[in-house]
Amino acid sequence: MDVVPFGPGSMHWDTAGEYRNLLIAGSALVLQTMHPAVGAAVGEHSTYKQDPWGRLQRTLISVQKWVYGGAEGPAEGQRLRRLHEPIGGVDEQGRRYHALNGEAWAWVHLTLFERFITLNRYFGTPYTTVQLERFYEESRQLGAILRVPEREVPADLPAFRAYFDRMVAERLEAHPTALDVLAAMRGTPAPPGLPATLRRLWRPVGAGAGELTSFLTVGTLPPAVRRTLGLGWTARDERRLRHLGHAVAMLNPRLPERLRYMPLAYQARRAARRTRRAGQGCGWVSGRGSRGCGWRFR
Repeated sequence: MDVVPFGPGSMHWDTAGEYRNLLIAGSALVLQTMHPAVGAAVGEHSTYKQDPWGRLQRTLISVQKWVYGGAEGPAEGQRLRRLHEPIGGVDEQGRRYHALNGEAWAWVHLTLFERFITLNRYFGTPYTTVQLERFYEESRQLGAILRVPEREVPADLPAFRAYFDRMVAERLEAHPTALDVLAAMRGTPAPPGLPATLRRLWRPVGAGAGELTSFLTVGTLPPAVRRTLGLGWTARDERRLRHLGHAVAMLNPRLPERLRYMPLAYQARRAARRTRRAGQGCGWVSGRGSRGCGWRFR
């Protein structure tokens, strides 16, 4: 598949940069680290415990570049592969792993598509079948940007659904890293740079934020995944999550764009509108960007 940058008109352009995505960020990491190879690589090499805020910031910037960076999107995909090339070893059960194992690299990518679906089911408007098919095709485009082996990516939406169910049933496990991620979420550390006077007040704020993050993470995981991890979830919990989701779904479209989108996404969207108004159209067709057009942000 050709590596084609995203641009205005694509579904990812309207979705990937929203702050709303933070609501399913935790469950995405749990799903990813339940794959044995990903869990081992993250557990041995990630800074999610030592520098959670820094890791989150770097991840958000990288994800936004994939979609809003124009020509920088494919370059970011190449950078990520170079970064992961040396990551490998043997896990506690004696299984060899490597971060660029085709199945593992594809799983990390494809969980994002599934999480986008979940995000809109709980905190927005559920996608129609036509929208899902279009969004999945764009997800395959994103896979090309991230250099995911095409043989590992299901060909269409029905194939993806079968793939996801098989992975949950046969490949995912209650990996120690996934369980550690869940435990770490319950205590949100103070952001770096927080003044000392405010740092003393952070403890109750961090505890509340950790409780909410844990609730959202557990609640948005597929039921089969919760069972694998031994996580409880009641009908009352589900009602609370649905009420919260309805409030987010009502509020989000009414927010000013600056408050709805993360900085890189917001800047790229503004730049795209300025270019369009100036009559310097780049020929966006069917949600795919022309190769000659590279949206850049400062």
